[in-house]
Amino acid sequence: MKVLNIVLVEPQIPQNTGNISRTCAVTGARLHLVKPLGFEVSDRYLKRAGLDYWDKLDITYYDGMEDFFRRNPDGRFFYFTTKGRHVHSDVEYPDNSYLVFGREDAGLPESLLYENPESCVRIPMRPELRSLNLSNSVAIGVYEVLRQWDYPELSTEGRLRDYTWQE
Repeated sequence: MKVLNIVLVEPQIPQNTGNISRTCAVTGARLHLVKPLGFEVSDRYLKRAGLDYWDKLDITYYDGMEDFFRRNPDGRFFYFTTKGRHVHSDVEYPDNSYLVFGREDAGLPESLLYENPESCVRIPMRPELRSLNLSNSVAIGVYEVLRQWDYPELSTEGRLRDYTWQE
């Protein structure tokens, strides 16, 4: 089975991280949280946004970017940023991809982006606007990767509760 990793670098808003946790749980993506966090993991807003999926998460915590890179030396990293040189849907994502997202208020460090220009991707948007919400950006990235991988181990057909679809 292919592995997709979502990395949040110093997330600040618990509701965003909760929503992202839910996205990871329903898709099977692994969640990586790089400290410092702008909230406590026990934060009620974080738990509320993630609903009852916390026990379905594969989550790892890191004491900073150095710790993260030291513990994940074999990953293929894609840095989601408004400064990216490539459109996120034009990139091919291999197994063990890491989609890396920065702080809601500051993004990823420019030094990291400068050192990795070919791995910087952006979600297209109107040029006069600043950015998308973090949890929306993560969802867009996750589902683009899963689309390319043909949605492995995910249900792609829904069912009605009270009716049967007519063929």
